[in-house]
Amino acid sequence: MAEPRFEAVKLLTKIEKDSSYSSILIADAFRNVKFPDSKDTAFAVSLVYGVLEKKLTLDYNISLYLTSKLSKLKPEVLSILRTGAYQILFCDKIPDSAAVNEAVKISKKSGSAFASGLINAVLRKISLNGIKLPENNLSIKYSVNDSIAQSLVNDYGYEKTVEILESFKGRRPIFIRVNTLKCTAEELIKSLDTDGVIAVKTKLENCLTVENTGDITRLQAFRNGWFFVQDMSSQLCCKLAGVKPGYTVIDCCAAPGGKTFSMAQYLGNTGKITSCDMYEHKTKLISDTAERLGIKNVVTICSDARQLPAKLDKADVVLCDVPCSGFGVMGRKPEIRYKKTEELTDIPVIQREILYSCCELVKPGGTLVYSTCTLNKKENDLICDAFLEGHPDFRIADDDYYRSLTERYITVFPAFDGGDGFFIAKFFRGI
Repeated sequence: MAEPRFEAVKLLTKIEKDSSYSSILIADAFRNVKFPDSKDTAFAVSLVYGVLEKKLTLDYNISLYLTSKLSKLKPEVLSILRTGAYQILFCDKIPDSAAVNEAVKISKKSGSAFASGLINAVLRKISLNGIKLPENNLSIKYSVNDSIAQSLVNDYGYEKTVEILESFKGRRPIFIRVNTLKCTAEELIKSLDTDGVIAVKTKLENCLTVENTGDITRLQAFRNGWFFVQDMSSQLCCKLAGVKPGYTVIDCCAAPGGKTFSMAQYLGNTGKITSCDMYEHKTKLISDTAERLGIKNVVTICSDARQLPAKLDKADVVLCDVPCSGFGVMGRKPEIRYKKTEELTDIPVIQREILYSCCELVKPGGTLVYSTCTLNKKENDLICDAFLEGHPDFRIADDDYYRSLTERYITVFPAFDGGDGFFIAKFFRGI
């Protein structure tokens, strides 16, 4: 039988060696591993996510007790130290002695017995001295690349940045969308309860938070097509789009399809949604999920969004949920924390090209929505300001619901009881 700490170290070492390894695969990595107890899977996953989330904080504390640079450590040894340090510093229910002793055992089991003395010494010093943080260093305190922290400070100021980074601590809530084409929120909550899932309504209609889901695909309600996973901020974006029965809609960068499915509900299986993505396997996923949900008015197209005006007719609503840096979803995707902002300079160029191309698809009198899951103003406000200056036939939306939320654009800041960080801009095209 597998041991959760050992399996967590193995996966963390793999991620350390291959930084492209996506966090969305972490839970799947343990799907076929046989643990002695059903709770061991959750423990292993929590260790991996915890270490990835706190990596810079852990590395700083580990480095205090090394005689050489952290970069000199072998990946296996570093993963053992990080996992042990995480348990000591951030897991209140795990005795420090257990974290240290298990780390030493893993070093011997994993072929790193040569480092067992170092591992024992470093972890014991961390246990003795507790967490150490340099003064006024947001990067190490919140374990984000310094350039990301500085970018947020430049955009929102120091205090707001602290609030944003604080909200990324720990696991983010899981939101699902009730499939109103098949059931009500009350029916879904009752069905989930029979499978041991706790589902609670949120401030957004037909949006629920869920706990204790386990493998979500095993749930009867999932197999029945009664819901799909979609963050609350993304659901808000779809509500603001103002889709009505009979409309034609284009979702320009649709995968994995949540916004397509939400807008289909507002259509009530009338009208038409054209759901677009660059990759065929992603458009197939959208089609397959639409079938599970009983959505009959979705057509998928495999295309670069910038080429869509040559392929599609104009629509009542066009949604451009463009690729972005993802600063708003760092709580769900730990790898984003360690990106360097200088690596992201091409993203606003692509966003601008998509927006400027796809705006041509909006009918006179129609609606254009631009959205991202980032909090970087270069990808949000500045893109939209420049768009309005160069496109006088578009103006900021003035419908009552949108105006009740914002003066110009909507920036959703992440919070423990709310959705991910998100940006939404809604424009009307003149007749």
